Amino acid sequence: MSDRTILITGGTGFIGAYTAAEAVSNGDSVVAFDISADSRIFEKLGIADQVEIIEGDITETTSVFEAVKETSATHIIHLAAFLTNRSNQYPRKSIDINIKGTNTVFEAARVFDTQIERVVWASSSAVYAPQHRYDDPDVDEDDLVYPATLYGAAKEYNEHQADIYRENYDLSLIGLRPTLVYGPYRESGSASAYAQVIEGPARENAVEVGPSDFVFDWQYAADAGAAFYGATLTPESELSYSVYNICGERATLAEVADVVHKYLPDADITLTDEGDAVWNHHMKMNAAKEELGYDPEYGLERGVKAYIDVVRENAGLDPV
Repeated sequence: MSDRTILITGGTGFIGAYTAAEAVSNGDSVVAFDISADSRIFEKLGIADQVEIIEGDITETTSVFEAVKETSATHIIHLAAFLTNRSNQYPRKSIDINIKGTNTVFEAARVFDTQIERVVWASSSAVYAPQHRYDDPDVDEDDLVYPATLYGAAKEYNEHQADIYRENYDLSLIGLRPTLVYGPYRESGSASAYAQVIEGPARENAVEVGPSDFVFDWQYAADAGAAFYGATLTPESELSYSVYNICGERATLAEVADVVHKYLPDADITLTDEGDAVWNHHMKMNAAKEELGYDPEYGLERGVKAYIDVVRENAGLDPV
């Protein structure tokens, strides 16, 4: 066992659960702080008995502070958020959760500065502008950001407030910009709709998805969890940035469908030109590789196969 206690906000959610699994595998004490106390994903990942759950609201400052104090957390991984679609549907609630909630976490790190060694928090690839706004479509941490969504704008604001907290209060804060995170047990967010190109056929269901030719960056959930966990351990002296791009493997929906057909030749997939994808996912992640040691284990084929096998096992079907 390590002497770290990691408090994960949004911890019972999709990325939160995979991050918790990574921390548990490294011998850390893990506490999930979430508005939902649903432990289903923990149970599926085999860690339900090793993660404490605190039911709380990221918009309630007292609840967050009490969780930090009572757990004696040494690290916070902040993942609680309203994603793109819900932000569009409930814009004021989105501001409360995505901006004010993040500020509460930063404030907790400031107030408990002798206790909290680091906060790793989720920014997003959505901070970047649509691809056509860049001369070079491959963007890195030095490129300007110009988000096209309210969700992306909130994450951009958080990057600025994180810099201020780092500079003014000497806090160790690292933001990560994940891409389209896919894998078993994702139930919300735009990525869940695109991932139906894998999950539907795995369940032997017909699916229709689009836009077929848009290039996404497909990041398997276990890799995303490893990235958030790994960033808690990198010495401050090795960091050149306050926020890092973390990626997977680029592919269109049509190319992912081809991989699915490799494992499920009879998959009933209809690709369309319909659908809207506003994010830019052509990101470079040299900095994360060199400074955070981020090295994804799941290429597209391995990730798709792993996803299919888990879904089929849960559905009582044979693996591929």
